[in-house]
Amino acid sequence: MGTEVRGGFVTFFTMAYIIVLNPLILGFVPDQDGNLLGGGTAPNLEMIAAGTALVAGVVTILMGVLANYPLALATGLGLNAFVAYSVASQMTWADAMGLVVIEGLVILLLVLTGFREAVFHAVPAELKVAISVGIGLFIALIGFVDSGFVTKTDSETNTVPVELGQGGELTGWPVVVFCVGLLLVIALWVRHIKGAILISIAAATALAFVVQAIADLEPTAWGLIAPEWPSDVIKTPDFGTVGEFSLLGSWENAGVVTVLLLIFTLLLADFFDTMGTMTAIGAEAGLLQEDGTPPNTRRILVVDSIAAAAGGAGGVSSNTSYIESASGVGEGARTGLASVVTGILFLFAIFLAPLVTMIPMQAAVPALVLVGFLMMQQVKGIDWDDLEIAIPAFLTIVLMPFTYSITVGIGAGFITYVLIKIVRGKAAAVHPLMWAVAAAFVVYFAIGPITGWLT
Repeated sequence: MGTEVRGGFVTFFTMAYIIVLNPLILGFVPDQDGNLLGGGTAPNLEMIAAGTALVAGVVTILMGVLANYPLALATGLGLNAFVAYSVASQMTWADAMGLVVIEGLVILLLVLTGFREAVFHAVPAELKVAISVGIGLFIALIGFVDSGFVTKTDSETNTVPVELGQGGELTGWPVVVFCVGLLLVIALWVRHIKGAILISIAAATALAFVVQAIADLEPTAWGLIAPEWPSDVIKTPDFGTVGEFSLLGSWENAGVVTVLLLIFTLLLADFFDTMGTMTAIGAEAGLLQEDGTPPNTRRILVVDSIAAAAGGAGGVSSNTSYIESASGVGEGARTGLASVVTGILFLFAIFLAPLVTMIPMQAAVPALVLVGFLMMQQVKGIDWDDLEIAIPAFLTIVLMPFTYSITVGIGAGFITYVLIKIVRGKAAAVHPLMWAVAAAFVVYFAIGPITGWLT
């Protein structure tokens, strides 16, 4: 029991950064009406942090109790960026969270009917890898941009779209804090220090306070969040995001084709990440059965599907299984008791939500760069000598950060995959579902001309 409890603590400390990062990713993106998540035009970071910890705690405990598996869940990195930058911008935040709920319910239905495995086999494995890698690069770019390390150039005087810092040079103490935080998290990670990401965020935040005290910078120099001690460290949480979702509003605001593609994109990311994560954790723990599947696979997938819908219902984006659970397994966790412990710690963290208002972006986003690297490591799973998969994978990977859109990358990869199969006389080898999805993406890319033509 002591080993399981310790494993639960370690897992929490290696993924607790999501309580800080999720509000920073979701909290500053306005929807189509100009409102931020939680309502109004001012960031509601404490509210989002409280909702993030609440949903993560409940669904992680559920995983431990129902599936008896040492797997923790929380808002998915990459998925939250997609919801913020690709979904909410086309509708209201309530509509966007409604799509997350729908996506979770669809996955649950696929699990219960056994259809999930069929969809899993429809998309080539190496395209699934490319999607994860592309999301990793997208996350890393968000980190560099939000920190001020990379900025958009003045288009009137420079033909280059982005540049280093300001005018090609790093300027300002906040960027120094980011660089120190990035180097620190790298150093801790390569030394295999447990809780490396959380430690680096805390250390970089402390450095930001020191810099602010000495340099007395204008709060605007830090961007949206300046390093300032909150008036209340512990206070009654505000669950204002919980229940703020609309299942039908998006269909009218964004259109049926766009909504279906967005749901499919969410489903795809959630769908395959979980299957890979639970298998990897099982392998690390020595829990896999002879056929390579974890015990209680159906229960694990059911809880994960419920978590996806719960994230939308909680207004904090889809919740999914975390590969950081491997840290708890490394400490000896082998049962669901470890997940129960991790979930309880998330619930305790709810009352510390105000702390997120003192963490500047420059201290938190180095974690995004590291997570981007971790996801990039999967690129070795792509056969770059096979043009039928290499070119679609390449377009999937590069177009996500280059267009600041996960949807564009996935669509380009799917369309080119089907096209190459056709021109090489292998159309019969394409799964029927891939034909349908590729056709839907063609409509998605041509929606502007089509709309203009029809109207």
